[in-house]
Amino acid sequence: RRVLLLGEGNFSFSAALCGAQGTHVVATCYESEEEAAGRGGAARSIRRLRDSGAEVVFSVDCTKLKEHFLPGKREFDRIYFNFPHCGRKAGVVKNRQLLARFFHSCAEVLAQEGEVHVALCNGQGGTPADQPRREWHNSWQIVAVAAGAGFVLSEVHPFKAETIEGYKCTGYRSQDKSFCVEGALNHIFTRSTAPLCFTPVSCKTQLGSQNISFQVPQVLVDKINRGFLEENSRHPVRTIKEKLSAGLSQAFPLQNISSCLPLLHQGHPDGVCHSNLFWITLSPGEAPSTEKMSQGLAKAVLFSHFGQGTDKNVQEGCPVPQQFYLRPSLLPHAQAIIKKRAISPGTLQVLSGPVFRKCRITPHSMPVFHEMLVVLAVSRGTENSCIQMLVDNIKTTLNSLHQGVSGVKPSVSLQEATGFGTELNDFAAFERQLGEIQHFLCVGTDPSGSCVGVIRTAADELKSQELVVVSASLNLDLLAVLLCGISDWRMLWTSDKRFLRQFPEGELRLFKSFSLYPPSYVHDVSFWVPDGEEFDEVAFHTLARKVSGEMVVSLQLRDSFQQAGTGRRSLCYRVTFQSCDRALGCREAAEMQLHFREEMQQHLGVTLR
Repeated sequence: RRVLLLGEGNFSFSAALCGAQGTHVVATCYESEEEAAGRGGAARSIRRLRDSGAEVVFSVDCTKLKEHFLPGKREFDRIYFNFPHCGRKAGVVKNRQLLARFFHSCAEVLAQEGEVHVALCNGQGGTPADQPRREWHNSWQIVAVAAGAGFVLSEVHPFKAETIEGYKCTGYRSQDKSFCVEGALNHIFTRSTAPLCFTPVSCKTQLGSQNISFQVPQVLVDKINRGFLEENSRHPVRTIKEKLSAGLSQAFPLQNISSCLPLLHQGHPDGVCHSNLFWITLSPGEAPSTEKMSQGLAKAVLFSHFGQGTDKNVQEGCPVPQQFYLRPSLLPHAQAIIKKRAISPGTLQVLSGPVFRKCRITPHSMPVFHEMLVVLAVSRGTENSCIQMLVDNIKTTLNSLHQGVSGVKPSVSLQEATGFGTELNDFAAFERQLGEIQHFLCVGTDPSGSCVGVIRTAADELKSQELVVVSASLNLDLLAVLLCGISDWRMLWTSDKRFLRQFPEGELRLFKSFSLYPPSYVHDVSFWVPDGEEFDEVAFHTLARKVSGEMVVSLQLRDSFQQAGTGRRSLCYRVTFQSCDRALGCREAAEMQLHFREEMQQHLGVTLR
């Protein structure tokens, strides 16, 4: 591998590396050879480097690396810059500017999977790894500076000068003097994936007896048809689904519903807040005729209130309205099976796939997740014992998975639905809209994110005299986040290959983030709400997701007031931008904020202040 060292003072660090097998060292400094050789011990280190076959290059500007190396010799596997400094009494601002230009220069000469190592004195970096930590404005803000050039901080280690044979730090205020490196840190940066390009995407699905296509909402473009549950996938959501299925099959005969479940539902669902649904406009010429839809009614999903019958228009023989939305649940598909009496008593029917729900931006709120729905028909009077058997089996599997991943036994519990109030996460709150719930399945102790499943029995009209249908709906994404120690649900959808590399097929492991201490950028936005209209907060949050490509991690209401005399209402929100998996610089975040403001006026009808 080719290793580039920059800003060497006396070349003692380079000399310590030059003997490593399979490594070609290119050691450089900013000064001329005459100036560099005058430093104590430098001449000896330079001779050692040259004798070992290393390259020694002088007068190298770390901000213009491309100019110093021929095209065929520009790709370095590792770049070291120990204790960079503008010289003399340069302040934090000048040193930040130096690092910014340095990282941009590195991007032109670093191998695709290469690393940039930057050692800084204690406190300079401005990350939580610094102890004590300086105030943000008084640090070099190295992670934010690197993000501007497309790099993420992947590791931080103590810089142990005493373990480097012959190393002696020098260059204090541009002099041949040493400085204190106690508590110094080595920051290791890697390339980030490129920003996503959200081009329009069309998707095909079956609706009734017809194959149709529709345009995917922009906020879901990078999440549609990802194939996480497919047979060749090693994504943790599939592993959890397979482990749960294997555990359940030990207690019940099991049948996977393998047919392709339609992505679209049709109608106006009662009981479900319309602002929580992704409404779809079919591609031109794709809208099926009323006659064809009536013919395909037996196959189409047309429930208006899940678990409480079919669409009112269908019941009354009226034309079917041409309203479509992405499925928010797999429950209607299970109910279609039940109504056709296609369910075998005692056999578990397992349905799985992505479902889509508009929701507020919170740590545990996902606009799309993978649902695993388990349906079981049992004899009347045995439903409670079957529920307990079902839950015990799920709890045993989850306990085994969690203990295998972290070595710690999790707290998996079944909670009565009547005992839960406003502390429900968005997953559980939306499930309540779909019909009555008997129990919540929870992992851990944090009520805001711990609910991962719901248990319910079918509505009265779906029961027979002899049978009761029990169903369990599980949020596989939330389970993956909790079991694998993933701090941000968005990481499940990253396109960075380093995520899946941590999960060999069929295995769950504790996740180690490849983007540490990502910088966050805070902006405020104030606006007047249209007169006489209720402000749709879910639409506001969904627009923030769309504009930022899921880079908004928080939208907090900071102020609300009503103008005396006119009665106009003004709202002020604080918007926080932060990425979990790729570099996000301050300039890009500012551009997102400007775009967000423009889109708010156009789509929400607000007047900016």
